[in-house]
Amino acid sequence: MEGVDYLAEERKKAEFDVESLKVVWAGSQHALEVSDRISKLVADDPAFRKDDRTMLPRKELFKNTLRKAVYAWKRIVELRLSGLHLFGMFIPVIKGQGTDEQQQKWLPLAYKMQIIGCYAQTELGHGSNVQGLETTATFDPRTDEFVIHSPTLTSSKWWPGGLGKVSTHAVVFARLITDGKDHGVHGFIVQLRSLEDHTPLPGITVGDIGTKFGNGAYNTMDNGLLRFDHVRIPRNQMLMRVSQVTREGKYKQSDVPRQLVYGTMVYVRQTIVVDASSALSKAVCIATRYSAVRRQFGSQNGGPETQVIDYKTQQSRLFPLLASAYAFRFVGEWLKWLYTDVTQRLQANDFSTLPEAHACTAGLKSLTTSATADGIEECRKLCGGHGYLCSSGLPELFAVYVPACTYEGDNIVLLLQVARFLMKTVSQLGTGKQPVGTVAYMGRIEQLMQCRSEDWLNYNQVMEAFEARAARMSVSCARNLSKYANPEEGFAELSADLVEAAVSHCQLIVVSKFIDKLQQDIPGEGVKRQLEVLCGIYYLYLTHKHQGDFLATSYLNPKQAALANDQLRALYSQVRPNAIPLVDAFNYTDHFLGSILGRYDGNVYPKLYEAAWKDPLNETVVPDGYHEHLRPLLKQQLHSARL
Repeated sequence: MEGVDYLAEERKKAEFDVESLKVVWAGSQHALEVSDRISKLVADDPAFRKDDRTMLPRKELFKNTLRKAVYAWKRIVELRLSGLHLFGMFIPVIKGQGTDEQQQKWLPLAYKMQIIGCYAQTELGHGSNVQGLETTATFDPRTDEFVIHSPTLTSSKWWPGGLGKVSTHAVVFARLITDGKDHGVHGFIVQLRSLEDHTPLPGITVGDIGTKFGNGAYNTMDNGLLRFDHVRIPRNQMLMRVSQVTREGKYKQSDVPRQLVYGTMVYVRQTIVVDASSALSKAVCIATRYSAVRRQFGSQNGGPETQVIDYKTQQSRLFPLLASAYAFRFVGEWLKWLYTDVTQRLQANDFSTLPEAHACTAGLKSLTTSATADGIEECRKLCGGHGYLCSSGLPELFAVYVPACTYEGDNIVLLLQVARFLMKTVSQLGTGKQPVGTVAYMGRIEQLMQCRSEDWLNYNQVMEAFEARAARMSVSCARNLSKYANPEEGFAELSADLVEAAVSHCQLIVVSKFIDKLQQDIPGEGVKRQLEVLCGIYYLYLTHKHQGDFLATSYLNPKQAALANDQLRALYSQVRPNAIPLVDAFNYTDHFLGSILGRYDGNVYPKLYEAAWKDPLNETVVPDGYHEHLRPLLKQQLHSARL
């Protein structure tokens, strides 16, 4: 029935002030109000209809996306909205690596959408190994130009978003060559298409790389391929904030430290972590609401069947994901602070925290995106067969999100970078150099090696447990590495163990930032208690999942591990009456969720039935192809073969 809230009884069970938790999730009252305003504008505007996305052919889907993007831009200008990141990497890289003059020239054009830019780094043959890129930029001193060229098939730019059909310009990363000498990979601003008729400029071959995984999903994006045939650009279109080429063709470093480029990387990875919390919370919201609506088995004397959310097997899979969504939100908030801190230090030529910030953001990008991709798929399974329907919203959410495990750094490659930082930190422990920030615990390594757990509800001991686990795993790797005469050979051989050590370090960071959040003043009746329960679920679930690590490091004994699991089950029971209110606090409109299973009112079954009849296959009662293929088969005369 329309207008009936089938989840009303669930909402009455709330043991906390939902409106206050909405503010905590949004970050501030102002952020909540802005989010509400934008969500309502989008949901109420038929131009942003998206229920047919998964049924559209690729060309129509892409054209529809262009229409929406241009319309959205006009509305943003009309309503003077700000704080929306629409520009991808093109603008951040110019801000990070362009000179003041270059920024003054290019940024206004990009902000006003007079040019559309993309970030062309990845090639057909090289992704993570940026130093292996093959595109060349050779300086010609006679004309004061760079010649951009793709010398091999594998040097073709491949994957940049917005490149295939839309972008007029790109920041192209190529090997800088002056006077026959290769100076490594640098960025260059290159115009790709005419600003009059959008046709590719001479020497440029550009197109889309083809259909990608999933219905709708990332197929709205024109990930492109790009080849250069001796394309000339002015010398001043090399991004020259950090290094420069003079009129005479001399390569030199500027006074600006190279480390400044890391500021952009920290910013981008921080936004990815925040996006992880958004994507995971969407999936969890859908799965939680549907788990409360769905009933299976357990009917007593003809009464209602048991809500799926009441089964412990459902809770033990769903509630850790709910806790993870909040955990990633809070670590994302901390990363915003870290980015501001790093930026201020860079401007003051203080690079002391940069290696730690770089390792930290790389590791958290990897940890949160992997957990979110896996979590979305788990939510689809938690919704049973109906979760496989496009109308559940989960298949497209997964297909849209899963590339985050690869872009802006392959997740395993990033963890290996974290591991190198950890090994370097361990190697410096005897030198008197004290580790800082997220690796400060390494300075207490001897104490941590002796620690034993006593109380799993004491936050200090929880922190100590995760610190001891991370420290011991790093020390174990360092000891094993020391047995190799060739360190690189050892690193390659022990890479799987090093990845696990990096993961344990990153999980420690997330746990610590969740606990830090609980030390703050949190407004609203019962809100802090709910966050304490979710924090407990997060760290106890990790303890249970990785109990082999804790047992191996002797911090836990088997009896304590069993007690921790008992506490985890008890916390699931405490979350259960608050589950629907806890996902309501995400404050997502039905339009934003795009899921029949995750509807706010829980009116799932009638809406699934309605949606089925909207499928193009149901436009005719008799299917296309019946007369051509099926009828002759059904009407065939069967003759017995003579033997």
